[in-house]
Amino acid sequence: MTAPHLTRSEVDAWATGPEADLFAQAESLTRTYAARTFDMCSIVNGKSGRCPEDCKWCAQSAHHATACEVYGLISAEECLRHARANEAAGIRRFSIVNSGRKPTPQELEGVCTLIRHLRQETHLELCASLGLLNEAELRALAEAGVTRYHCNLEAAPAVFARLCSTHTQADKVETLRAARRVGMEICSGGIIGMGESEAERIDLAFTLRDLFEEDPAATASIPINILSPIPGTPLADLPLLPERDILRTVALFRLVHPTAALRFAGGRARLAPETLDRALRLGINAAIEGDLLTTLGNTVAQDRTHILRAGYTL
Repeated sequence: MTAPHLTRSEVDAWATGPEADLFAQAESLTRTYAARTFDMCSIVNGKSGRCPEDCKWCAQSAHHATACEVYGLISAEECLRHARANEAAGIRRFSIVNSGRKPTPQELEGVCTLIRHLRQETHLELCASLGLLNEAELRALAEAGVTRYHCNLEAAPAVFARLCSTHTQADKVETLRAARRVGMEICSGGIIGMGESEAERIDLAFTLRDLFEEDPAATASIPINILSPIPGTPLADLPLLPERDILRTVALFRLVHPTAALRFAGGRARLAPETLDRALRLGINAAIEGDLLTTLGNTVAQDRTHILRAGYTL
């Protein structure tokens, strides 16, 4: 059965119509076309703080005065400890995430060494999120054992341009395309609640669809982060995005991406249990487990009840 490929005008019609109809359609698409085995992954903050980029949402930017912890590349022992704990909890994919525009050559070799060590000591699928790498740098990661590269588009193109001036969304897209050229899968999503409109969230969903449709054989992995305003960042005083708006975003993303892994990521820990249950029915069929860089996340034990109650298998 071929999944529907809705146009922007069709999605806008669902967005402006009765909310009950939008939610019912999203639930139907999720049951019919999305994977019913819930996909869990985890991350470790491999290098923290002092990032030269000026992303207004990020606690790790050196442009903002935050309480972010600062340290260099973690040791092999510490990285393996995190990886083994996640593997023991039933998680099958693990990613090293570093702050910064991109690693130095020495840092890149250090990450490759960590990846080779993890490949020898665990059975995890390995990912990386190291910023704006070129094809040669990505090939080195692939040869070390990375199978998926992550780089969020973060927001609709117009919104991103308002929130970051030190790199462009086009830089991110080229990194993701280069990752594909060296044989990696890609993972890319965004953050909601940064002052954007619902129409701009739909813009992001379609921008991501254009990116993922460049490789139609691959399943899209799309993290959906909910902004946690962090003291010291320019977005610190933004109000929390209402839970209703979060549910609407999940539903709209499912309309645009009927077969994707829509992956709850940062910010969901504050949601009411009934909101989590509803989000899973509307389209969330994947998640990043554990703590998320500079904010707290959810544990597998916390999420398992919700996942099974929504009818997924693990």
